[in-house]
Amino acid sequence: MREYPLVDGPVEIRGALDLERTPAGVLPRRLPAWTKEQYQDPSVHGTTVMPSGVRLVFRTEARVLELEVLTSTGQFDGDPEPRPTGMLDLRVDGVLTGRRRAPLGHVVRMAGPGAEQRLTPGEPGAVRFAGLPAGMKDIELWLPQQTPTEVVVLRADGEVLAPLPDNRPRWVHHGSSISHCLEADGPTGTWPVVAASLGGVEVTNLSQPGNALLDPYVARTIRDLPADLISLKGGINIVALAAFRLRTFGPAVHGFLDTIRDGHPHTPLLVISPVSCPALDTRPGPTSVGPDGRITALGNPAELARGALSLQVVREELARIVAVRQARDPHLHHLDGRALLGPADVEDLPDGLHPSAAAYRRMGERFAAHAFAAGGPFRTHSSARPTTDPGIPDSDG
Repeated sequence: MREYPLVDGPVEIRGALDLERTPAGVLPRRLPAWTKEQYQDPSVHGTTVMPSGVRLVFRTEARVLELEVLTSTGQFDGDPEPRPTGMLDLRVDGVLTGRRRAPLGHVVRMAGPGAEQRLTPGEPGAVRFAGLPAGMKDIELWLPQQTPTEVVVLRADGEVLAPLPDNRPRWVHHGSSISHCLEADGPTGTWPVVAASLGGVEVTNLSQPGNALLDPYVARTIRDLPADLISLKGGINIVALAAFRLRTFGPAVHGFLDTIRDGHPHTPLLVISPVSCPALDTRPGPTSVGPDGRITALGNPAELARGALSLQVVREELARIVAVRQARDPHLHHLDGRALLGPADVEDLPDGLHPSAAAYRRMGERFAAHAFAAGGPFRTHSSARPTTDPGIPDSDG
């Protein structure tokens, strides 16, 4: 087995906009390094280093691959085990052919939300994929979407070469945890990856669990990225945190869109309103989690008349904003998020908010059927090579 470095070597790390050097290796971040000084909340950093959509890409004739990684997961005091580390997915020539559980590394222990954290250091571990097909093949190794993962070294029993240029259209997506998809069965089971596979496009997922709040640094990041397709899905974090009133929400949406249009004046841009969430559809936030683990709204519905936001108010305002702007921006589009997950699907929200793994796959299929279909907002810019989901291969977990 020969070792290959993961920086300044043949391997490309896609889906990350920054590679932070660590004592073990490199930590992929899904926002550029310059954004660090523009937020203070540690949850932003925590979600940025969760590598949803981040993958290692290369070509090889190897029949055996090993990837050494160092994960970081959490554990609340009283919980018997740390949170699951998630899965690493192997795609060979575009087909999911292997899935392995990520090894346990660092464990961050907490007494409760907001409490002081205590680190129990861990060591890197290796995941191994054997029995790969003979001959030269295109490889994608997808990191677990919910677990910060430092990549240390790649080992292979054959030569590893740089990937060929990827000429597929580039899709940039931004959303909340419902686009990050922590609850998906693996990194290729998130709905943006499912949709990208069906539409034949290359996706970069800039979603921020709990932090899709129209932050200007995210808009500037999207503005400056190469993109053939752009989508924005938002509203749930804004309502759950009571972060805006109607008076401030509309101008913030306009400003976010204006910044993106500074860099992409004619790129198809799809604005997606919130999916169904019964607790917040007609009630304002903020929210809390009850003893049953389900989300509940704490806001007073009477405040809606004075500018508080529910998901329904957000849906109406986003539809209005897109309609107003379409007169001078024919490449701007709108999709009601309930077309991806609507009232008939709420049984697939185990905590009342986040979809199940099966629901995420269904969302990806529904998005692809809308966006990449004839007449859809992304149709003329996709490679239009829809595929069928190959299912989940062998797994140790």
